[in-house]
Amino acid sequence: MSSAAEQEAVEAVGGAVRGGGAAAPVPHVVGQVNGRAQAAPRPAPAVWPGSAHPLGARYRTGPDGVAGTNFALWAPAAEAVELCLFDAAGAETRCALAELTHEIWHGFVPGVRPGTRYGYRVHGRWDPWTGARFNPAKLLLDPYARAVDGDFRLPPEVYGHVRDWPQQYIADTVRDDRDSAPYVPKGVVVHDDDDWADDVRPKTPWADSVIYELHVRGFTMRHPDVPAQLRGTYAGLAHPAAVEHLTRLGVTAVELLPVHQFAHEDHLLRRGLRNYWGYNSVGYFAPHAGYSSSGTAGQQVGEFKRMVRALHAAGIEVILDVVYNHTAEAGELGPTLSLRGIDNRGYYRLQSDQRRYADYTGCGNTLHAGRPHVLRLITDSLRYWVTEMGVDGFRFDLAAALARSMHDVDMLSPFLAVIAQDPVLRRVKLIAEPWDVGAGGYQVGAFPPLWTEWNDRYRDAVRDFWRGALPDVRDLGYRLSGSSDLYAWGGRRPYASVNFVTAHDGFTLRDLVSYERKHNEANGEDNRDGTHDNRSWNCGAEGPTDDARILALRRRQLRNLVTTLLLSTGVPMLVAGDEFGRTQEGNNNAYCQDNPTGWVDWSLLREPGWQELFALTRRLLALRRTHPVLRRRAFFSGRPQGVDGLRDLAWFTPEGEEMTEQDWYAPAAALGLYLSGRDIPGRDERGRPVADDSFLALLHAGDRPLSWELPGAPWASSYEVVVDTAREEQGPAPAVTYRAGLRIAVAARSVLLLRVTG
Repeated sequence: MSSAAEQEAVEAVGGAVRGGGAAAPVPHVVGQVNGRAQAAPRPAPAVWPGSAHPLGARYRTGPDGVAGTNFALWAPAAEAVELCLFDAAGAETRCALAELTHEIWHGFVPGVRPGTRYGYRVHGRWDPWTGARFNPAKLLLDPYARAVDGDFRLPPEVYGHVRDWPQQYIADTVRDDRDSAPYVPKGVVVHDDDDWADDVRPKTPWADSVIYELHVRGFTMRHPDVPAQLRGTYAGLAHPAAVEHLTRLGVTAVELLPVHQFAHEDHLLRRGLRNYWGYNSVGYFAPHAGYSSSGTAGQQVGEFKRMVRALHAAGIEVILDVVYNHTAEAGELGPTLSLRGIDNRGYYRLQSDQRRYADYTGCGNTLHAGRPHVLRLITDSLRYWVTEMGVDGFRFDLAAALARSMHDVDMLSPFLAVIAQDPVLRRVKLIAEPWDVGAGGYQVGAFPPLWTEWNDRYRDAVRDFWRGALPDVRDLGYRLSGSSDLYAWGGRRPYASVNFVTAHDGFTLRDLVSYERKHNEANGEDNRDGTHDNRSWNCGAEGPTDDARILALRRRQLRNLVTTLLLSTGVPMLVAGDEFGRTQEGNNNAYCQDNPTGWVDWSLLREPGWQELFALTRRLLALRRTHPVLRRRAFFSGRPQGVDGLRDLAWFTPEGEEMTEQDWYAPAAALGLYLSGRDIPGRDERGRPVADDSFLALLHAGDRPLSWELPGAPWASSYEVVVDTAREEQGPAPAVTYRAGLRIAVAARSVLLLRVTG
């Protein structure tokens, strides 16, 4: 239906008023139709003028030494703002915020102490055609709330419009005046009592970093050594048993799936499911209350801080996966929880038809990061998590959406410019997911210096090589050596590439070699959700099998993938449980599987086959940690480094010859990579030159053994075996030494890593 027809339909429902010579549609208003008697609001306490800064609720000492809380809310188009305070029984007290300074409504309320629950009611025009969606019947969460108490449910009362209006094409224009307060969580006043004086941040250099992506809840829900009452919580992740696994494995940072307060989508709740991953944020300052073991009246803040301290004490940095590109309010038919009711036009990107939202995220809405106050919300949140919550960096979900100026992705956008000049944020780790779902949104390799990026081209090339789908080895060569074709510009370094084979989104590593098709039936969407482009190979059978030959091949492929990842130049990222064979039984989109499908299964570590994979991963991480040639801070030059003509990087064919231009374009399933440890660019902490061993890695994805001649002078006179993925048992390799020029047998589908010994 056209917008004109929609407007006529609404006028037929609600009538029209005319003023100033122009007709304006007047929506129908639904009142208290649920039969619930509304209690009269309690008498309001005194509200002193207070301050417009900082935004949010801040407990402090006011005039004459009186303790209380200052409240400040940016709502430039509002006609009035009511602060709503709730006691332990849920009784509401409303206070008008009468002070308005630079578009910020504010007031100081004496006697309001930490633990007090609160929200806002914002008055203004209801005019969806111009993007105005004010509705004071809806209690709104403070965007700056630092703790949230209560569950998000989505009954009809939570929607600013009549959700179940018979004519859905105009439902978003029909205002619902039922009170939402009984059904929505409240913000909580939090006491500032931590200066982090006793905390020591690891400050691991990018080149030395190994990232481990995990879910706070899923990582410990099945951990036998974490007390039951702590499983699935911040305290559970801080438990010595959980931390010990991370340190034993040898990772340097955990990248936590979203821990900002998030809500569950209506379509999931209707199917009896929940949003598990958390990419549906509603509170950018509040740690998700569902991960707290100690309470939700502010205790979650302290518990999160203690978790960060415990990880820092173990030398592990904390990186947050953050979702500033959209919110849980979805499109025009979504609930009214916070920003929509505070200033819909000020926070969100709207289409020319301002009833509709510009959606570059696939989630119904997009925050307008080009506007000053949205930028302030985002950067205030980021600084808060660094300075007051202790985190060490961020991975930005759909970062290209944040870098859009008017419509196009712009690497000179306000968002990127503000981050680059911010004295706090420019010093922490910044990782972009360098794409969104809008036109021109794929931006891998385009983010400016200071940023690293998830490199999905690395993922695709490595997957394709090991399943035999690469036409040649050109792309693989770039990916193994740091992706210089993407990142060798503007002062960027090899560690701009975050290399990964798997992530939370998609198959687990074990499923990547066990399934060729997604199996997402448990998500309740008839297997339509999740990507079809898995680039996987099931090794001869779909899913579980008793065929010993197939099982052995799958284990070998896992060893190949892990070895390739951890020998590649760049920053490797592992996913929790992949190091010992976690499976989601073919589900490649487990975002709603808050159950054993999505949780890490620690019992696998008791099985010999998966113990071997864990041991190999540990050994490779130790090798990487020991050898700077595997952690280069500058790109390879490919040029001779000395009088003997030895280059820092060389590529070899199975004939023992350096690859020619023709070789790069020829079909091939094998590639030899020589890494010279001589004259590594850069110096150590004391200014000394860095030197290391040299290595030769032979990667063979073919299905038959291959005879390979080992390169001779000037590259080496002899080699010793360090890793051979053809071996089932992956302890230290047997002492095997080969002389240069010898032809050796490289097993089918294997990696052979050799150290130069002479």
